[in-house]
Amino acid sequence: MSRIGRLPLSVPKGVEVTINGQDVTVKGPKGELKHTVAEPITVSFEDGVVTVARPDDKPENRSLHGLTRALVANLTEGVSKGYTKTLEIHGVGYRVQARGSNLEFSLGYSHPVVVEPPQGITFRVEKPTILHVEGIDKQLVGQVAANIRSLRKPDPYKAKGVRYQGEHIRRKAGKAGK
Repeated sequence: MSRIGRLPLSVPKGVEVTINGQDVTVKGPKGELKHTVAEPITVSFEDGVVTVARPDDKPENRSLHGLTRALVANLTEGVSKGYTKTLEIHGVGYRVQARGSNLEFSLGYSHPVVVEPPQGITFRVEKPTILHVEGIDKQLVGQVAANIRSLRKPDPYKAKGVRYQGEHIRRKAGKAGK
């Protein structure tokens, strides 16, 4: 990870980076994100370039070096472009509907499943079987998408359920017929 940590991070136009001790605040057109950097790592911002430095070559400092640089890069990309995860629903009768800001899923249960978006997350339903989870925080977008996927994971026999777009499901043969 130290190769990643050494790379300078150029900040796009319209994004402001403020460093106060170990706290890094990034403001952009889509919003504001904050991150607290682990103790031995230092972050500096000069001439539109963010650099991350470590004090020595201890293994834990090397891993924190690359991690910190990647997290700051995710903050700058999130406030400038945002993140999107696309989910697909497969199965007869399986669908999703937008109910205001909430989602209502029909996933083969005896009741509809309602999902409320946390703060900073928006849902967009493209078709009854395709939905997008959008936000500026990469971790939060991924976690919400994983929670939605866990409502009905794709089974290995018929591949019915909620999956990420482009996800390949390993199929099993099932029972052998006579």
